[in-house]
Formats: sequence, C-alpha cells, structure tokens
Amino acid sequence: MFELTTTLGLKILPLYITILLGYIIVRFFNSKREDMASLLIYIIGPVVIFMASYKVQLNLAVATLPVFLFILSSSLALISLRISKNIFHDNTKNILAFSAGTGNTGYFGIPLAIILLSEDLANIYIFTVLASLLYESTVGFFVVAKGHYSIKQSLIKIVKLPSIYALILGLTCNITKVEFSSDLLNYLEYFKGAYAILGMMMIGMGLKGLANVGIDKLFMGFAFGIKFIIYPIAVLFIIWIDSSFLNFFTSDLYKVMFIFSIVPMAGNTVAVATLLNVHPEKASLAVIVSTFISIFTIPLMVALFLNTF
Repeated sequence: MFELTTTLGLKILPLYITILLGYIIVRFFNSKREDMASLLIYIIGPVVIFMASYKVQLNLAVATLPVFLFILSSSLALISLRISKNIFHDNTKNILAFSAGTGNTGYFGIPLAIILLSEDLANIYIFTVLASLLYESTVGFFVVAKGHYSIKQSLIKIVKLPSIYALILGLTCNITKVEFSSDLLNYLEYFKGAYAILGMMMIGMGLKGLANVGIDKLFMGFAFGIKFIIYPIAVLFIIWIDSSFLNFFTSDLYKVMFIFSIVPMAGNTVAVATLLNVHPEKASLAVIVSTFISIFTIPLMVALFLNTF
C-alpha cells in the first residue's frame, strides 16, 4: 500500500513542478494569467475536447457518464446551498455551493488522467469533463448568480463557450465516421500535452499576491470537507451500488469516475467570487491550498481505490 502510494505520488509530482514554473513566469517575467486563460479557453481547450470526443469509443454507458456526473454535481451543490444557509449569512454560501458541485476537472484533471489512465480512458475522461462544463454554465451559474441574472443571460453565457461547439463537432465526426489524415491527427494530439502543461502553469500563476491574504477557516473547512471527503464518498457509494447490483458501468469507467471526484477545487471558484465581490482573494487561497493538499490525498485515494476495486 505504501509503495503504491509513493509510486503514484512520484507520477503526479511533475504536475506540481509545472505549477511552480507558472509562479516563476508570473513573478519574474510579468506574464499575464489572462492571456494564458484566453489561449486555453479559445484555442487549445477546444482542440483537446474535439479530439477526445472524436476518438472516444461511444456506447450507452460512456454517453451516460457525463449526464450522470452532471446530476450528481448539481445535487451536491443544491444540498450544500440549503445546508450552508444556516451557517453563512452572506454570499459566501453561494460560492461554497458552487465549489461543492465541481472541481478542477480540466486544468488539473486532464493532466492527471493522461498520467494515470490509458489513452482510451483518458479520452473518455476528457469527454466526461463535459459534465463540469454543463454544471458550471447552468446549475452552478444559477446557484451563484441567483437573483442577479436572467435565464436569457445564462443561455448567452453557454452559447459563448467554444468547447461546446468543439464537443458537438467532434461527436458529429465520430458518429458519421469522418476520417482525417494520420498526420493531422498526430499534430492535433500535441495540443493535449500543451493543455496539460499550460493549464497547470496557470494554477501557479494564481499564487502571486496571495502572501498577505487572510484565511477564512470556516469557508475553507467546509469547502475542503465537501471536495475531499463528501464527493469521493458519494462516487464510491454509487460505484459500490452499480458493481453489486446494476453492472451498468464497467470497471474502467469506475476509474474515470473516481479520478473525476478527487481533483482539487475548481479555479472557476475564483471567477465566481470575483463576480459576487465576496473576497475573491480568499477563494483564490482556498483553491491553491486545496491543490497542494491533493499532493497527499490523490495518491492515497487512488491507492485505496485500486486495493478496493
């Protein structure tokens, strides 16, 4: 068990070295996080999602997986909002509810899946990230912006996401059996590595300016409890139910589901805090701290999962 945990820890160590590089380029070379974000959101990210949806081997279980995880994420968010109303009496409860239903499934999760899973399973994982995109643009948006934005404005936000169109195009080409040249496909595969590296560097770029930020222990305690305990336990319980009685998902899809559940807090939590003007620097600190906690939690959780299932 210890040996497996150590091996997994060494496997994901390069991810944290890349985070450090991100801090170095913003600290000493004045690089802008906004430029990196635009590159990832509008160019590299859509290519990665297109390739995953084009190459993924579709069946009923794989197609159902994002829908299932979207429902789970939405349920956790709404339950957290209801419970936290009695604890937080300002918009902090909305940020907490948003973070409860999502995680860093993209910038952190995709590199993690590439490292820990086979290529086929990594493509399924990337396809499954659709669950986070849909959650953050629909239920998550309503949770944090309740009373501030109309349904029309929410739909406009969704329509502007390039990843949605990349997904639709990739699935269309997949289903209709469109063939591309091997040279083009090999070239587009490079975008996956670029996404992994630049996405992790962007997390490190968020470290600048956090030295003097105060710690909201109550918010961080609840957010970490949901992210590192409640969400994984919920997924493990569902896996146990399915493996014992339903047998709808395969053991490989269990791995994808579990990786999806153990990533740290989502970087978009910061964007939400900024939107509501509720101490976004504290949200930034919570995201960064959760990312470093995952150095220890991810290898341990994966080792326990492999020993159990």
